[in-house]
Amino acid sequence: MLTSAIWISVMGLAVCRPPANHLESESEEVRSEAIRRLLEVFGMEDPPAALARGHKQPPQYMLDLYNTIADVDGVTKDPTLLEGNTVRSFFDKLHSDQIEFLFNMSTVAKSEKILTAELHLFKLRPQASLAFNRHHFCQVRRLQSAEKTARRRKDLLRVNRCSGVFLTQVSVYQVLESGRKNVSQGKKLLSSRLVPIHSSGWEVFTITQAVRSWMSDEGSNLGLLVSVRTLAGLQMDLKTVRFASGRDHHHSKQPMLVLFTDDGRRAASLEVMPKGSEDAPARPSLPFPSMPLSAAARRSARSIDYDESGEKMPCQRLPLYVDFEEIGWSGWIVSPRGYNAYHCKGSCPFPLGQNMRPTNHATVQSIINALKLTKGIETPCCVPDKLFSINLLYFDDDENVVLKQYDDMVAGSCGCH
Repeated sequence: MLTSAIWISVMGLAVCRPPANHLESESEEVRSEAIRRLLEVFGMEDPPAALARGHKQPPQYMLDLYNTIADVDGVTKDPTLLEGNTVRSFFDKLHSDQIEFLFNMSTVAKSEKILTAELHLFKLRPQASLAFNRHHFCQVRRLQSAEKTARRRKDLLRVNRCSGVFLTQVSVYQVLESGRKNVSQGKKLLSSRLVPIHSSGWEVFTITQAVRSWMSDEGSNLGLLVSVRTLAGLQMDLKTVRFASGRDHHHSKQPMLVLFTDDGRRAASLEVMPKGSEDAPARPSLPFPSMPLSAAARRSARSIDYDESGEKMPCQRLPLYVDFEEIGWSGWIVSPRGYNAYHCKGSCPFPLGQNMRPTNHATVQSIINALKLTKGIETPCCVPDKLFSINLLYFDDDENVVLKQYDDMVAGSCGCH
């Protein structure tokens, strides 16, 4: 009889306990859903493919830009430093011997607002010391004449001796017809300016008009053409004024298109802010699947405002580190490797002091709770009352480097609301 009872008990436990593979499956589903929701926060449907080649380096310009607007944890230093909330870099796909370039912009969403587009070209020094005709390379400028002369001739054209600096006219054109690149009707002037012949370094040209037209009609993207001429209008030898190409020069000097956009995912301001605090953005958090709390979880929720000694812990900000490597994203994120999101924890007991940064509503709720005037009224909650943005520098699926700013990612301070 006793043996039968033990056997029945064992069988009952076997029936009640879920199989191990079921628990693993449930855990994997939760993780998958959590990662999917986190991707939504970062505005992605799927994570970019991790780079298989470890030698792939982001452009120095993008690294410098990231370090200018973000601290070591990726938190934005000054929200006004970045135009829009997204910066994308594209490398030239043609690798031509001529000064012509083509950039694949298929990764840019149609919904993104194009703010500014720049063509970055690295100018090399001339291959050899060449003798130049001063008349062709000295800038003609308009000078104001002396007072007496100004009455007769207000403007006087003179040739500037350039002080030994020879200049050339560099112009960037949008190609309109692929078969007529060298014909004036087959191209459109985007930007033009004077550049010293013997200089070296990055030259930046604004090409916003072309990129906007490419975004409205993808088939119109036939590339860019750069023309180099003397001030007298003569075509120059490419050996005299040279720009680095993606085929023959180091990746750090490759021609690059830099695009500043806004994806429209701006956060709304907090509806209620503590007196004296600055406005801070707040986007509603994405809801996770509703799951019933176990008894242990309910007990944990009730004890959340107590420290290890059993004393009530006042509302305060505590660390909450998000490690991108643990999530599995380190293969495509350049910086930061993770960041401290912080979280708010603690009680908001009556009476609420100003150190609790309470809103007026929270103060009234605290009073009603203390006086027991209405049943079911809880004490105010400890929540973030100031939120900061972070910046991610990462590779997209086409191995372009993207700098993106995300609002409401870090709890700057906590208060009773």
